[in-house]
Amino acid sequence: MDAITTDHIRTLYQKYEKDLRAVRDAQRQFLQDRGKSMKAQLDDYEAEITYLLLRDLRPDVVVEIGTFYGWSTMWILSALRDNEAGHLHSFDIVDNVVRNVPAELSEGRWTFTKGDVREHLGKVPAEADYLFIDADHGARFAHWYIDNLFPAVPPHTPTSVHDVFHGRRPKPFSEGSVIVKWLAENDIDFFTASTAKAPEVTRELAEFKAGLELDEPVRDSDHNPMIFFTLP
Repeated sequence: MDAITTDHIRTLYQKYEKDLRAVRDAQRQFLQDRGKSMKAQLDDYEAEITYLLLRDLRPDVVVEIGTFYGWSTMWILSALRDNEAGHLHSFDIVDNVVRNVPAELSEGRWTFTKGDVREHLGKVPAEADYLFIDADHGARFAHWYIDNLFPAVPPHTPTSVHDVFHGRRPKPFSEGSVIVKWLAENDIDFFTASTAKAPEVTRELAEFKAGLELDEPVRDSDHNPMIFFTLP
């Protein structure tokens, strides 16, 4: 994967503007229709960046660890649908997602496994070419996936981890502190649109999106704590 920079993301916004606009509108309407029965987790920038990267990378196999109510699942499946290619394998200990993801998004492109991924590592496709993690945010789970999940997927797999930068630094003894330390130790750069960690990125993207008339919020939250990087 090419290095993720603000310039690169701006290019992707422009390249996939029409399709992204349609997905944003659909997601916004879905959230309004479902009300409290849909607890959306991803904020707009991190959701849109996930969609844009998936559109551009065109992965055959995406692995999602943690679905909760299915907000991220729907963004991922929307990208695969618009690519007309790819299959998503999702894992979670709860199955709220099954009731929320529309059949027209899931049919033929989604496999859901209910249960702790630590007990189902063998079901993670060895040929995965995008990894999305938004599950247990404790340090122990981060150590587990660094030691077990990362080696189970191919080298250089594009990866994203949620809830890392709610502040300028990750919370002590958290998943975020573990993964950021691991990235530093392995000399791996990451990209984030976190309003706390990288406010200049958020400002630049906000100005660019306004120029494309993509500035109406999908949901009312703007923390965007996700990080994006490539495995060694």
